[in-house]
Parts: sequence; structure tokens; C-alpha cells
Amino acid sequence: MTALQHPEVPPQSAKIVISGGFGVGKTTLVDTISEITPVRTEANMTAASIGHDDRQHLPDKNKTTVALDFGRVTIDETLRLYLFGTPGQDRFGFMWDYLVNGALGAVILADTRRLSDCYPAIDYYESRRIPFIVAINQFEGSPQHRLDQVRMALNIPGRIPVVRFDARDRDVSKEVLIELLSLLLR
Repeated sequence: MTALQHPEVPPQSAKIVISGGFGVGKTTLVDTISEITPVRTEANMTAASIGHDDRQHLPDKNKTTVALDFGRVTIDETLRLYLFGTPGQDRFGFMWDYLVNGALGAVILADTRRLSDCYPAIDYYESRRIPFIVAINQFEGSPQHRLDQVRMALNIPGRIPVVRFDARDRDVSKEVLIELLSLLLR
């Protein structure tokens, strides 16, 4: 066979957005799973964040995403995902409209210590009819509520998957993306 008879077909690409509240692990997820060096737009936290960013559960956090995180992951030889992580603070929310343009779906990260922080992301994607799943980033020492309890607390319908994972674990993070892709195919 010659190359002309079986030309190499490049993988299809899809845009996925990683969203959620402040400090839920969006940058960590993109860093963990990206097969390229991720692009990050982090800045040192300053006095401007005092009174705006709840660092009660994040006392060591000293940087924050101000525009986006960007990474790429190849699911298989037919599909490559481009990941766009959104900033978590309200004051950088204007970036979301730019980042979700053309996205097939989203992963909304949640922290069980601060579930209410993901309400704005859920409202945002529901209002724009962008499919999403909720992924609970299980931090050490955080409550391990049953998934049905989290679903009820977030008031999301049964058709939207809710999964538990650790954003530092590459294999489990890849499963989260596959869960979103499964939802998109249904």
C-alpha cells in the first residue's frame, strides 16, 4: 500500500472547558492531564483579593488564574481535546464568554467544603445550553458526601453525571473527560 491509498487522517479536535469556583483544581486538572506544557495565566494573589476570595480552606494558595489555562490531551488516534480552564473568581468572569465560544461541553469542578461556589458555573452552562458534568475534586479532609446528596444539593437533574475524582491523578482525570464525551454522544 502506498501513502496515497491510505493517507494518514489527523485526529478530530474538540474544545472542552474546565470551570468551577476559586481554588477547586482547574489549573491542577489541566496541568495533570495535558500532554503538552500547559499555558497558564497565573498571577500572584495580592491585597485586592482580600474580602473577595475565600481562602479558608486554601491557606497556602498564593497564585490565581486571571485569564485561562490551556492544555491538550489525545483521547485516542481519532480524537484530540483542547482544554480551556476558566478563572474562578467573579471579577474575571468576563473571560468565560470568550473561552466557551465553540466548546462542545464543560467539566464543572466542585469542592464539597464549598459546594455553593459551583452554582454560578452550573447556572452559566445551563443558561447557554452547553452540556456539562460535575466532577467533585476530593481534597484531603473534605467531606465525602454521597454523589446523590451532592446532586440534590446542587439541584441538577439525573441526566447530568456527577463523578468523584482527584485532579492530581492523570488516569482518573482522563476518565472524567471520557465521562463528558460519553454524555456528549448520548
